[in-house]
Amino acid sequence: MEFTIRSMQTKDLPLLAAWMVETPLWQRYGVTLDKAIANFERGMARGEWLIVAQVDDSVCGFAWVIPQGTFGRSPYLRLIGVQADKASSGIGTGLMAEVERKSAEVASDIFLLVSDFNTGAQAFYKQRGYVQIGAIEAYVVPDITELIFRKRLK
Repeated sequence: MEFTIRSMQTKDLPLLAAWMVETPLWQRYGVTLDKAIANFERGMARGEWLIVAQVDDSVCGFAWVIPQGTFGRSPYLRLIGVQADKASSGIGTGLMAEVERKSAEVASDIFLLVSDFNTGAQAFYKQRGYVQIGAIEAYVVPDITELIFRKRLK
């Protein structure tokens, strides 16, 4: 599938937020339309790295990185997602490649959290060289353990 990756723009936010509130994963985290838009706006205002994947004229995936989000030293992949109907099309891999390229310019490692129940995402990260280095119980929501993953970039 042909797609382009570009910086997230304000015009993308309503579509991304609407998609997120319909996604079971983000529903478990209590994402609402207003919260999603406000969070994206804050990230953009802080200069965090927000990118989207676009097929034709429609965004179908995104990634959000806080450049020094891990210990004030390493990039932290806060969120990544690809619309379900575009899964296994290479879009997630393309987004990760761009995230890692940008991250390697500023650090030797990148970190992320993944839900303990999200085995598909865990496999996706492991295939790309990420290693689980820990876990945090009830960090974001009470009934979910977040697994800590790290990848050495250099």
